[in-house]
Amino acid sequence: MADERAAEGGKTDAQIARTLGLALGTVATVRRRYCQEGIEAALQERPRSGQPKKMGDREEAMLTTIACSTAPEGHSRWTLRLLADRMVELGQVEALSHETVRRTLKKTRSSRGSGSTGASGR
Repeated sequence: MADERAAEGGKTDAQIARTLGLALGTVATVRRRYCQEGIEAALQERPRSGQPKKMGDREEAMLTTIACSTAPEGHSRWTLRLLADRMVELGQVEALSHETVRRTLKKTRSSRGSGSTGASGR
């Protein structure tokens, strides 16, 4: 499929992938779905396997905001469990594990406090 040319413009899948910064397989998949099922199928993502996300963009932003705020009284910094509990208290989510909080903050590269992380600067 890599040699197939787009109907208009005559670009190869490889040229399209390079121009758009996509993987060659992505371009081939979108082209195949367009040819077999039409434009709507090519442009819409299909449902993914696995459990749905616990938080949307709004909730992730709220979590990051809380993590960057002053820690609760009696604590020098936010812990993952404290953050998860606070999100539930605020009604942002029904339930949230500390592991989900960790993954979310890792994705946003957020720091949970100004103290040392213990990691070496080397």
